[in-house]
Amino acid sequence: MSHPPFSPVQARAARLRIGLTPEQVVAAMAQLGVRRPVEAVTAWESGAVAPSETELFALADALWCPVPELMALRPRSLREHRLARQFTAERLAQRIGMDPRDYARAEEDHHWRGTDRQTLMLADALGLEPDELLRVIVRAGELDRLLRQAVEGRWKQHTAALGRLVGAPERSVAQALRTLHQEYAHFNERYMGHLVARSDHARLREIATERAGWLHALPDRFLHLIGHDTRPSR
Repeated sequence: MSHPPFSPVQARAARLRIGLTPEQVVAAMAQLGVRRPVEAVTAWESGAVAPSETELFALADALWCPVPELMALRPRSLREHRLARQFTAERLAQRIGMDPRDYARAEEDHHWRGTDRQTLMLADALGLEPDELLRVIVRAGELDRLLRQAVEGRWKQHTAALGRLVGAPERSVAQALRTLHQEYAHFNERYMGHLVARSDHARLREIATERAGWLHALPDRFLHLIGHDTRPSR
């Protein structure tokens, strides 16, 4: 499994805010059963490497801050909500009575296959209200998939399907998709422009990071553009 989202800037800020040295951070993590060298903390804060899920949980506890603060995002996907509650995939699967392999597949495929009972237990474990749970499940599936296909290809052919999915008029959906398609194209134009100009790698990485953040927030951006209250219809 890939490393969780992580912000080196927020990690360093959290440590300095409570006045800990890297040595004190690793000592606190060791008390939590996660033993790492001081170099690990400096590597995380420099952005050289990202912590694993286990390391992220221990670091958040050592720094007395919420996991989402170290991820520098508001949880949207199923995995991000799980991380925010400091569950490993295996432990959450056991909590809701699901085979760990099936749960892992749900995160990897972005498609929830749980029973009604497992879905209710998932909402309880992650502290999600019904509307928020619905957003997570929809976002983990069709909404995110269709939006990415629309902005990366021919957006018009996805208008009807997205309209049905979120319960919005096709005219509003079409206007939103046109805007999103233009925004995505702008990212690509900027990237290619700097690539042709042989800009330094730091600038290219900056644009790529901006685009990744934009894609991550794509469902919320779409719902905002269509004037939706962010509660997709069933």
